[in-house]
Amino acid sequence: MPLEAAQPVRISVGEPVARLEAALGAVLRGKPEALRMVSTALLARGHLLLEDVPGVGKTTLARALAQCLGGTFRRIQFTSDLLPSDILGVTVYDGDAHRFDFKPGPIFANVVLADEINRTTPRTQSSLLEAMNDGQVTVDGQAHALPHPFLVVATQNPQEHYGTYPLPESQMDRFLLRIRLGYPDARTERRLVAERGGDDPLDDVRPVVALDEIRLLQDEVDHVRVDGSLLEYLMAVVDETRRSPFLALGVSPRGAISWYRAAQAHALACGRAFALPDDVKSLALAACAHRVVLASQQDSLGRTRDEAERVVADILDRTPVPE
Repeated sequence: MPLEAAQPVRISVGEPVARLEAALGAVLRGKPEALRMVSTALLARGHLLLEDVPGVGKTTLARALAQCLGGTFRRIQFTSDLLPSDILGVTVYDGDAHRFDFKPGPIFANVVLADEINRTTPRTQSSLLEAMNDGQVTVDGQAHALPHPFLVVATQNPQEHYGTYPLPESQMDRFLLRIRLGYPDARTERRLVAERGGDDPLDDVRPVVALDEIRLLQDEVDHVRVDGSLLEYLMAVVDETRRSPFLALGVSPRGAISWYRAAQAHALACGRAFALPDDVKSLALAACAHRVVLASQQDSLGRTRDEAERVVADILDRTPVPE
């Protein structure tokens, strides 16, 4: 079936996404590519890992996103003494009613900022797996549904490895995309320094997209058409990651599915009902590099990340892109 025959989306996509990215851009300036990644993760019902040095706007971006959606926001500062119950909640006995009541933790929000996620123990890190994968948490044998939409934005500093607990492969695999914000360009940074002063840029952020609009857009992602040749291209790259002598572990089936859905969401964010090769290829590093394991790990998180991206980029260069 030709691309022109693809089923059109049933609601206007460009307007709400443009409103969202414009509002975020007023807070995080000069980073349109990063903002498009945020929109992509949100529409794909995925989660986002921001891996960058302190002070580039990771926390500000997460807070601004929640305010733009008019949704609930919770920030969890991950430390070595944080317990799973501090995140998920606890069951407390009510003596007057003679029953146990569940007291939800900060994970029950539309946007959850997991700040410095690699500073807590593997036990606490693993408490997020069910929430991020199934949209629910189980406490004392009872399942509790999380709000919808639900997005975890986690941060970690790639330059710090003392006193940290690197995320295991199973946890990394739950993040749809891993991105870096980077420093702003010189001109943008001068404007930030001159204009901000003591004012908080978040004070002027107002809801610009309703949660119902986001839910509808998330449903529309399933209707975005991906041509068979693009699927073959995606699977060829995935297969090469499993064959590469530089990688001990390639992209998993969950990773392939996540990359595919991210491409659909990216196309939808661009206002299209069908995916193009650029939708697939432009997301490859953000969707795949954190899901592979190097055959010989390096001595720091930053070098490991850069090397993994180099290997995936080399595979992309060698894999023909469909016309």
